[in-house]
Amino acid sequence: MSEILTLLVEYVAQIHDKILTLNDSYEWMLSDKQLHFVVMGLIGMAILLLVYPLFQILHNHLIVVAWIYTFTVMVVLTFAIEIGQKITGTGQMEFDDIISGLAGFMAMFLIFAAIRGVFLLIVWLFRRDH
Repeated sequence: MSEILTLLVEYVAQIHDKILTLNDSYEWMLSDKQLHFVVMGLIGMAILLLVYPLFQILHNHLIVVAWIYTFTVMVVLTFAIEIGQKITGTGQMEFDDIISGLAGFMAMFLIFAAIRGVFLLIVWLFRRDH
C-alpha cells in the first residue's frame, strides 16, 4: 500500500514540478496558492464536464447516481483510514484493507439491490393486476 501511495505521490510531484517550471517561465508568475486555485479549479471543472452528461442520462435512475456518489465517498474514506493508520501508527497501511472495505460495500449493496429488486417486482406485479 505504501509503495502505491509513494508512486502516486512521486507522479503528482513530477506534474507539480512541470507546472511550476512552466509557471516560472512566464513573467506573470502565479503564487503557490494561485496555482492551486487554477489547477484544482480546472481539474474540478474537467471532472464536472465529464460526469454531468452521465448524470443527465441517469437522472431517472437515482439509485445509480446515489451508488456512484457513495462509492466515491467510500474510496476516499477507505484511503483516509489507511493513511490515518500509517500517520498515527495505530495500524498497518495496506492496500488489501482498502479492497476488502470496498468489497464489503459492494457485497452489501448487491444484497440491498436484490432485495429492492424483489420488492419492486412484487409491487409491479400487484399494480399490473389492478
